Amino acid sequence: MHTRLKLFVLAFFPLMLNCSGTEPDCCVIPEPFTSYFIGNETDAEVTPDFGITLMGGRSEHDNAMQWFLRQANGGDVLVLRASGSDGYNNYLFSELGVQVNSVETLVIDNADAANHQYVLGKIANAEAIWVAGGDQSKYYTIWGDSPMKQALNDHINVKKGVIGGTSAGMAILGEWVYTATNGSIVSTEALTNPFDEKLTLVNDFLNVPFLDNLVTDTHYHDRDREGRHSAFMARIASATGERVFGIACDEYAAVNIDANGIARVYGDAPANQEAVYFIQSGCSATASPEVIESGSSLTWDQSNQALFVYKVIGNSSGNATFALNDWATANGGEWLNWYVDHGVWHTTSGQSPDCN
Repeated sequence: MHTRLKLFVLAFFPLMLNCSGTEPDCCVIPEPFTSYFIGNETDAEVTPDFGITLMGGRSEHDNAMQWFLRQANGGDVLVLRASGSDGYNNYLFSELGVQVNSVETLVIDNADAANHQYVLGKIANAEAIWVAGGDQSKYYTIWGDSPMKQALNDHINVKKGVIGGTSAGMAILGEWVYTATNGSIVSTEALTNPFDEKLTLVNDFLNVPFLDNLVTDTHYHDRDREGRHSAFMARIASATGERVFGIACDEYAAVNIDANGIARVYGDAPANQEAVYFIQSGCSATASPEVIESGSSLTWDQSNQALFVYKVIGNSSGNATFALNDWATANGGEWLNWYVDHGVWHTTSGQSPDCN
């Protein structure tokens, strides 16, 4: 395979215009994005296998990332981000032992870049797309109001390529997205007032199979985010009148979801007790919050069973599973119940909901 590393810094394929300047480069306009490329420049024409990879945000789990790369079937991997540089390129191209055709990182931090034909073409040609951590408010405000949104949805639902993300990259993959547009909210704020101006939720970005009416969260137990995630779900349940779902990852945990909706959880147990959480509201759409008003503390009790949670501590083999095709079949974890009483989040041992 012919490989070489390229670095494009605001000068990739410069656009030449007619002008009267005396300097030979007087009309070179730099491109509005940054590209870092390694691998074969000829596009690989292969068929990917669909899948989703979600990670909690501290570091990538190698075994989970190897699965992500295998879904590309030797094709091209695209890393999208709004800040940073090429930290993923060598890791994905050569350090995990899975052969891919190329890895390219695109830094898309402005509207011109999100509208650029080169960027849209790279999304269309990629077999695997990884969304890096960073600031999900930029992902939503810059990418979500551009042709990138449709290109990403085509990758997921038409080409059926694999997609994944960590931290902010995971945050944008559910149907519902906590955008953090007005700054990050902590659990005490969200539970005290679930309509706090920082609790910004949207559902007009990506359409990822198995993640319908679902909101994700990351850096989870490490940053005490169970309470705010419960408030996210309470807001959605109240707004839609439907059952609502959530997936959350502790910082060193990861989950791979295959084309059948079977999720496998990865982590570093027993050395590290990081977990993935599969969260659902009660079986009835009427099991919505009892008190959810602007300026008032949240109460979502439902006899101490507002939320049914399957918690899985991941290990390197990924042998614990949860079925997103029925939200009931599971092994390797434990069932919990979560509820909120006058702005205070509680957890107890529980059991799976009997939604039949």
